[in-house]
Parts: sequence; structure tokens; C-alpha cells
Amino acid sequence: MGKPILEVKNLQTYFFTDESVVKAVDGVELQVREGETLGIVGESGCGKSVTSLSVMQLLGNTPGKIVNGSILFKGEDLTKKTENQMRKIRGNEIAMIFQEPMTSLNPVFKIGEQIEEAIRLHLKFEKKEAKQRALKMLKLVGIPRAESILNEYPHQLSGGMRQRVMIAMAMSCEPTLLIADEPTTALDVTIQAQILDLMRKLKKEKNTSIMLITHDLGVVAEMCDRVIVMYAGKVVEEADVYTIFANPKHPYTKGLLNSVPKMGVNKNRLDSIPGNVPIPQNMPMGCKFAERCRFKIEKCLHAEPPLFSITESHKSRCWLNEEIIHQEIDVEEVAQ
Repeated sequence: MGKPILEVKNLQTYFFTDESVVKAVDGVELQVREGETLGIVGESGCGKSVTSLSVMQLLGNTPGKIVNGSILFKGEDLTKKTENQMRKIRGNEIAMIFQEPMTSLNPVFKIGEQIEEAIRLHLKFEKKEAKQRALKMLKLVGIPRAESILNEYPHQLSGGMRQRVMIAMAMSCEPTLLIADEPTTALDVTIQAQILDLMRKLKKEKNTSIMLITHDLGVVAEMCDRVIVMYAGKVVEEADVYTIFANPKHPYTKGLLNSVPKMGVNKNRLDSIPGNVPIPQNMPMGCKFAERCRFKIEKCLHAEPPLFSITESHKSRCWLNEEIIHQEIDVEEVAQ
């Protein structure tokens, strides 16, 4: 795998409200390497989307603010960039596919106008050239009758078609890094498979790095090289995709994997993680997952664990891993 093109170090993004401060992202560290697909998984509210918005510097119209940390893209800290400097990077070197295309596309502009705008701004194409490139991108993402789609409005397209338009727009300037925030949510399985195939094709042909945010572990297994598991604004486990599925070391990761239906296994009910994600305004002391964890020990309730390095490429934020590192025993054995 290539060298890192994106390095997020100790990122802290807080939301300031009248009542309290919400620590949506609290000390996240991650890397995305050249030509790599990094998966970020976790339940809703764990900080996945806020991390991506922080990278894109798109928190300006929200009560959110990056209070600490750095976001290095090709060695330059994006947190130090002005808005004008970020406009030259967004859509050009870093592009993002947003979770809901209907709210991301402007309803009063035609599809062609919205794709051509980015092309003309970043690539300095003339209007005719920009239209031809927009048409080429729509065909590349598998949209039928692409010529007529250029003259249609977002509400005239299906959800799958709008998502393809968002991918065409994101890839139109051939970005180095593509951030995909749950790109297949609410799509039927046929369209989902087509969009994942398209992303793989673009990655292979353009050597594009992808940061894939999802809660679908099937998509992770199919698409990702490495995986980061987030919970309550923190990274709780990080490893390559094979290790995450074969040998997870954090109880939260185990819970997520156990909740997925498995072929050949007959159960009346699927396994689930007990309890709820803690309220951000009232985070518990110690490990944020302790109240839901069946492996917890006394230490978990009072002291927050660091991110232990189990191997050079496998990290886990769990006090039980401290014992594993020294004694090389499994989490279940420690709990017993």
C-alpha cells in the first residue's frame, strides 16, 4: 500500500449549544493511504459523518467547531486553510458523496448545470468542453439516456439515479481522495451492487483513495482494505479487514459482527448489543462502552482505556487487551 495522503491526528470536533458542549469527535486518529479503501463503521451517532465533515471543513453553518487536532492532506494542514483555499481543494482533490443525494443536489438547477459547475471551476474548461465531460461522467456511472438526464432536475430522478449523479459529480475532476458517506443507504440491492462495482472500477482506473463510511458490514467486507470502528466519538478498534472479521479484539466490534445474520445458522432471534449509545451531553466515566459490555471489569467503570497496539497494524481500546498483550489470551477467557 502507498504512503498516507490523509492523516487525521487527535481530531476533536465539538458542538456548542446553549445547554452544553457535545463532544461529537473526541481524539480521532486515522490514515488513508494511496489507492486504499478505508472503512469507518459504527452505530448512528458515533461520529463518522462529523469526522468526514471536519476533513472537508464543512462545519461553518453549524454550531460545530474543530477545537484541537490536525488534518494533513498531502502534508498540508487543512485546519489552517482559509475558505477560499478550501474551495480549490473541495471537489477537485477531495470529493464527497453525501448520504442523501436529494438534499445535496440543488432542486432548482438542472443536473448538467450542477456537474458542469465543478468542472468549469476546477479544470477551467469552456462551457462546451464541460458539458461533454459531464456527459462522459454520466455514461461512466451507468446512467441510461445520459443526454436527456443533463436537462432534468433532481426530483425527476430515482434515488439510485441521483446517487449515481452524485458519484459522477464527485469523480468529474478525478480527485485524489473520495469520501463516501453511506453511499448505498436506502438503495435496493441491485443498485447497491452496481454502485459498489462502479467505485471499485474508479479506484482501479484512477488509483483513487476512498474513505467509506457505512454501517453495513457486508459492504465493508466487500470493499475495504482496512477498517476503523468508532464508538462515542472515538476509534475503538483498527485493523485490516481480514483481522477485523476473523479476530476482533474489542467487545463492541464483536457485538456488531454477532448481530449480522449468518448463512446456515438457525436462530429465533439475532444477537444484539444491550443498552443504548450514551447521550453525548452525559458521557459516563471510564470506558464509554462499559455499561453495555458483558466483559467489563471494575477498571472499565473508572478509567478510560488507551488505544492498545495488539500488533503493529491492529489496535483496540479495551482494558482487557492490556492483559491480552501481556498474557496472549482471548477476551472471552479474560472475562471468565
